[in-house]
Amino acid sequence: MSRAHVITVSDGVSARTREDESGQALVRILKNAGFEVSEPVVVPDEQQGIADAIVAAAEHGADVVVTTGGTGLGPRDVTPQATSAVIDFEVPGIGEAMRRAGAASTPMAALSRSMAGVRGQTLIINVPGSPRGAAESLEAVVPVLAHAIKLLHGDTKHG
Repeated sequence: MSRAHVITVSDGVSARTREDESGQALVRILKNAGFEVSEPVVVPDEQQGIADAIVAAAEHGADVVVTTGGTGLGPRDVTPQATSAVIDFEVPGIGEAMRRAGAASTPMAALSRSMAGVRGQTLIINVPGSPRGAAESLEAVVPVLAHAIKLLHGDTKHG
């Protein structure tokens, strides 16, 4: 069974002034997709802390790491920068698919800086922080996750 890890990036959730609705929604989606997934790790909107959480998840064998939050245009939205600092390469089609799915609900999806990349054999995906945006984004790319994991583990045969 593939392993997934969720990281909630939020000053409010970190300070316990807000509930982690987005992280919980992502856990449900990943479990329904057949992943083994634990409760979300929560970090504040700080680039080094986000990067450290991503690296730790990858080093502990996560096949997929999904972050939620910090993908907008606000001054504390630094999740894509943190991700870019720790990945080996980007997977632009995943971000494009997530924005395309979000655009069906709101024109504001164009402002999302959601992205994806790879560190070692781990696929890292940044989704928005709103529960609806997080869920819509992840659901848009769930169909490609199993194949992506196979490719990252060296199974490059095409059937």
